[in-house]
Amino acid sequence: MAITIRPARDFEDVRTLVGPKKSLDSNVCWCLSYRIPAKQNLALQGRQRGEFVKELLSAELPPGILAYDGDEPVGWAAVHPRADTSFARSRKIPLLDEQAAWSVWCIRVRPGHRGKGISHALLAGAVDFARSNGAPVLEGYPVDNGGEHVDLTMAYVGTRKLFEDAGFSKAADTESVINGFPRVLMRLDLCQPG
Repeated sequence: MAITIRPARDFEDVRTLVGPKKSLDSNVCWCLSYRIPAKQNLALQGRQRGEFVKELLSAELPPGILAYDGDEPVGWAAVHPRADTSFARSRKIPLLDEQAAWSVWCIRVRPGHRGKGISHALLAGAVDFARSNGAPVLEGYPVDNGGEHVDLTMAYVGTRKLFEDAGFSKAADTESVINGFPRVLMRLDLCQPG
């Protein structure tokens, strides 16, 4: 299996990964929860959510990347400058310094494709995407689950081990908890050759 990573530009492929399974009238996440302010996220209903995602996909800097197995979209990672996300205003995820950090906060692999290393390919792709767009540092906020099982619905933030395997280091504890596990702030300096 040869996985390729591409900037997220195709609406139907993004919909396959993070959109509604049936009707566009559904209020599914579309990976907007951390991307836009909470009030705006709540105000966008049904088809408005998909239309907003279409706008994001056509922006100069897309909202993330997609993993493909051939032409089939099999994974998604949200990666963007932290300043353009709700992490910029978070009370639970610390701001470490004034560097123009980027964030990777959602890593999703389609059912039937899990357990094949696609999460690792997505995180490596997020590193490459951020670096190629001038990011000095990339952050993630995974759970520190100590090897314990993480419910799949909450595994979208990744695990500390996934980030460590990609060369990230723990930079700080956070006050955020998902599914009973604390989240940690993991960081990778992108100014160093990688």
